[in-house]
Amino acid sequence: MALTLAHLSDVHLGPLPPGAAWQNFALKRLVGAVNWNWRRHKQHDRAISSSLVADIVAASPDHVAFTGDLLNLSAYAEFPRAARWLQSFGDPAWISYVPGNHDAYVPVPWKHGLAHLAPYMTGDMAAPGSQASFPYVRLRRNLALIGLNSGVPQSLTRAAGALGPKQLEALPGILHDLKAKGYYRAVMIHHPPLPGLAPPRKALRDAAQLRDILASEGAELVLHGHNHQQMLNVLAGRDGDIPVIGVPSASMNETGHAEPAAWNLYEISRNQGTWVTHVSIRAWDPKSRRMLAKNHFTLPS
Repeated sequence: MALTLAHLSDVHLGPLPPGAAWQNFALKRLVGAVNWNWRRHKQHDRAISSSLVADIVAASPDHVAFTGDLLNLSAYAEFPRAARWLQSFGDPAWISYVPGNHDAYVPVPWKHGLAHLAPYMTGDMAAPGSQASFPYVRLRRNLALIGLNSGVPQSLTRAAGALGPKQLEALPGILHDLKAKGYYRAVMIHHPPLPGLAPPRKALRDAAQLRDILASEGAELVLHGHNHQQMLNVLAGRDGDIPVIGVPSASMNETGHAEPAAWNLYEISRNQGTWVTHVSIRAWDPKSRRMLAKNHFTLPS
């Protein structure tokens, strides 16, 4: 029986809470607020993200992968609001989240920040209420979701990411063990791991180390966001090519700097010992003001 996995990213939930630029002041947060009020609020439409979420709920996938940037400035007031938005979307057991650079825009203490989103990014074996630890693993039937955190605070003009030694050291064993147990391994990360997909100031700093691990240990699918574009690339691995797929911003309208909002649905099955992944893309249509089927294809086995 096939398993279905929805993928969305980069909601950039607006509008900004009152006083977001000034509370717990940080210069980068202030500059980001100016940018939001001048330009970004015209591109990220909450009505579109609501329509996209309703479309996902109507499709009733077995699980949802959300690859970061629910927030904008990492303002303290954004985190509880983001948690309420996720709760209205679905249960933490149904949605797996990994942070993006806007979720770690500036340093924020755990209890004031990502603790609010912890139920959506903790592994199956984590103690209730514990601080999220990455990589985390969630098992849903024959699907294993491996959540990586590339969201780390950066300087004023940078939106880069990094995994760091702890995650990179843990990941090979996780991938190896899950393969031995027969799971379909879907790796979730905000920043794209392949070279040239993001400019240096926005790229994953330790992408080369991650690529080496993936090439050696393998994965069936790598999901990312960050670029606000529909992207299909491959990473050559020891056991075959690994699809690396990014999705547009889930709130982007037709006036934005990238393509309008979309989400992907992956239908995963096994045929004579080989994993088969069908991909359906549903995108925002500005004329009809609703989500429509855009494309459908099967990933190479």
